[in-house]
Amino acid sequence: MQFKHKNLLGLEELSSGEIELILDTADNFKEVSERVIKKVPALRGITIANLFYEPSTRTKISFELAEKRLSADIVNFSKATSSVTKGESLRDTAENIEAMKVDIVVMRHGSSGAHKFLSEFLNASIVNAGDGQHEHPTQALLDMLTLRQRWGTLMGKKVTIIGDIMHSRVARSNIWGLTKMGVKVTICGPPTMMPAEVASMGEGGVKVEYDLRKAIADADAINILRIQLERQKSKLFPSFREYFAVFGISSDILKNVQKDCIIMHPGPMNRGVEISQEVADGERSVILPQVTNGVAVRMAVLFLIAGGRSGETKIRKG
Repeated sequence: MQFKHKNLLGLEELSSGEIELILDTADNFKEVSERVIKKVPALRGITIANLFYEPSTRTKISFELAEKRLSADIVNFSKATSSVTKGESLRDTAENIEAMKVDIVVMRHGSSGAHKFLSEFLNASIVNAGDGQHEHPTQALLDMLTLRQRWGTLMGKKVTIIGDIMHSRVARSNIWGLTKMGVKVTICGPPTMMPAEVASMGEGGVKVEYDLRKAIADADAINILRIQLERQKSKLFPSFREYFAVFGISSDILKNVQKDCIIMHPGPMNRGVEISQEVADGERSVILPQVTNGVAVRMAVLFLIAGGRSGETKIRKG
């Protein structure tokens, strides 16, 4: 099966079969990162530009490692040292980079829809590494890969997403991706951080719950979101202490969940605000495996966007 999309702008536009193709391909690529020489020639001759208009640690490093392990040529763009500081527009920046014969643009941008805007006139493929409050598709894909590795299947499982739903592109991508794969999604957080239309999001909608204990009671996994103060025009809760008291995930709260329930977080974590120290580092946590899976998922996305087929990764093993 071949991935038929030129770009990866979000999971809303993908089918369950296409999501499964990416996850299967990522499973094949995981083995590459365990080799002594962590490299395959899959994207030799392909040039990829990383345009990060917002700060990033995990996503940026993960994409760079994925590109290097696929043997692609890489160009890194920094907003702080670019002509953007002189007033250059996003379109001019992207078109100048494409004029240097770049094949794929991986971009993070603070404006929702920036990637869709670029896709209207760029010939290069575009991979969304996060756009405003819209989507962060590769984060949701690595979350799903982590869950599938733990459970074997996503169908029929229950995932609760907790926190700042309104400002979270991770929440939106997870809702689209998980519901398409047959997962029952519950979202929980302060009413001030809950978008009005959220119940109808995803395939078949999601359950909205404001009582934390009820939201996590039958969850197979809990995905905890960071409070995104940088996206809030005004503070939407009284204090960090009060937020943690009502919506924070602590060892005490986890006494109410199923014994096999796992804890996820896309990072960066605000320890003591949305998650306690002992939970973040506890035995239920799969936060570091999420980071590990991020490289394999991004290898899979870049490989498929470039025209590769899932089965080809098996031939290159060994």
